[in-house]
Amino acid sequence: MEFFFAILVLAYLNSFVSPDAQGEALFALKNSLNASNNQLPDWNQNQVNPCTWSKVICDNSNNVITVSLSNIGFSGTLTPKLGVIKTLSTLSLQGNGIYGKIPEEFGNLTNLTMLDLENNHLSGEIPASLGNLKKLQFLILSQNNLTGTIPQSLSNLKSLINLQLAFNGLTGQIPEQLFQVSKYNFTGNKLNCGINFSHRCESDIGASSSKSKAGMIVGVVGGILGILLIGSLLLYVWKGKHRGYKNEVFVDVAGEVDRRIAFGQLKRFSWRELQLATDNFSEKNVLGQGGFGKVYKGVLADGTKIAVKRLTDYESPGGDAAFQREVEMISVAVHRNLLRLIGFCTTPTERLLVYPYMQNLSVAYRLRELKPGEAVLDWPTRKRVALGTARGLEYLHEHCNPKIIHRDVKAANVLLDQDFEAVVGDFGLAKLVDVRKTNVTTQVRGTMGHIAPEYLSTGKSSEKTDVFGYGIMLLELVTGQRAIDFSRLEEEDDVLLLDHVKKLQREKRLDAIVDRNLSKNYNIQEVEMMIQVALLCTQGSPEDRPAMSEVVRMLEGEGLAERWEEWQHVEVTRRQEYERLQRRFDWGEDSIYNQDAIELSGGR
Repeated sequence: MEFFFAILVLAYLNSFVSPDAQGEALFALKNSLNASNNQLPDWNQNQVNPCTWSKVICDNSNNVITVSLSNIGFSGTLTPKLGVIKTLSTLSLQGNGIYGKIPEEFGNLTNLTMLDLENNHLSGEIPASLGNLKKLQFLILSQNNLTGTIPQSLSNLKSLINLQLAFNGLTGQIPEQLFQVSKYNFTGNKLNCGINFSHRCESDIGASSSKSKAGMIVGVVGGILGILLIGSLLLYVWKGKHRGYKNEVFVDVAGEVDRRIAFGQLKRFSWRELQLATDNFSEKNVLGQGGFGKVYKGVLADGTKIAVKRLTDYESPGGDAAFQREVEMISVAVHRNLLRLIGFCTTPTERLLVYPYMQNLSVAYRLRELKPGEAVLDWPTRKRVALGTARGLEYLHEHCNPKIIHRDVKAANVLLDQDFEAVVGDFGLAKLVDVRKTNVTTQVRGTMGHIAPEYLSTGKSSEKTDVFGYGIMLLELVTGQRAIDFSRLEEEDDVLLLDHVKKLQREKRLDAIVDRNLSKNYNIQEVEMMIQVALLCTQGSPEDRPAMSEVVRMLEGEGLAERWEEWQHVEVTRRQEYERLQRRFDWGEDSIYNQDAIELSGGR
């Protein structure tokens, strides 16, 4: 009996992997990939917990769940030691120069949902052990030098929805069950598919062979409609030239794809597909409008709801560059609190980005634009939004290499998923910053009331620029008000939300700060804590603001008291100096303090 119990305990313990073992396995991967010092500089063998390393994501128990090393330029091999990280759900290494075999030990990664090794130089056979990965949904092995047959064991992968094996040297029979996968591609091999066989080599989502006649009818009707549409658009263009609307006209509907742009497994949508999904980019489907274009709600042919961001200033220096920057950044920045890019579309005249549709829209909408009958964001949800947004920004600043500066953090750019969890979106203004630099001088971009003073005056943005914007967003969460509201002038209050809150905080009128829509259903101590964090984040000097990792800890109840005591001392000193000058020059109540506020709001 004791022996049997010992076996059970051992089996239980073996189901967990210590951070030490995870770190050793990942460091072994770094060595086997021949990573240079510049490629993974923070992967430190002496650091026990790998959860702080770039390109690595862990769950709340410090288990590694994602390793994303796409398009970095490695030229080594894959280590079998990765097989010990049984909590791993996503392994992405596409677009490198990795050679050698896929280790059999990858079949031990039983929680894996995505394995992406596309566009490398891998050789040998596909390991039959991959058939053990019962949770696998995406198996992407295209554009390698794999040989042999496709293992029959892959038929056991009942969760598989995307199988990409194109352009290898595979031969023989394709297991029949794999043709049932929603999306597959076997082209570029010597397999039993294609024109001389009963199965196509690539899945056709648009129509099946049993509906060929209906497809032909739809095709003819679609062609006629297309001709009419082109004619209408040409007429619209001709009229537009006489009305001065040239910059708002888009005439390319051919769906020509610019093949020079290729980022991982992002789906390339055709122009026509997105045109149909958005009802020809109807104004009734507009979800919002930002600095680089409008965002439209859409529905794909399979019923999937999407949000399509159509960049309207692609001809300007910022437009097309913004597209390529956003695609590159979002495709490698993967975090539960960051908006996931699912695809894009490019034509000679169009640049579009495709995201999942967030049914609960943005935090700003939930705070200020609710329709009758819609529920108000309750206080516990607002706390979760604050913490989730902080974690998303922390990942951008401290776990991406190079780091990513958002540059327009505000309630309108924080979306809410089906569970009302925060998802940071809109990287149209984001800027990649080399890790060796602390700031970069660029054109000032952002939203009035959210722009940090040093960014406005010098054009230099940094992580602390985002921290300032985040602090203003916290005040939006607490008050439900906009960052700038000129209607407050009617009550002789400050136009800037930050100055308005500071004034009420000094007067210890916290209840007057809180959103009236909460109807007193909140914890006043938690409100006070959030306001304190917000004021620490919005200090005038960027050096005095906390890093986002510190913000996360403070929201979790660690270290806030000490930082707040320091802030109060500085603030009291500043106020005393102001009052001393006020008495000296006898300028009255509306002197230096309000002048600062007016100057700041004027520049924004």
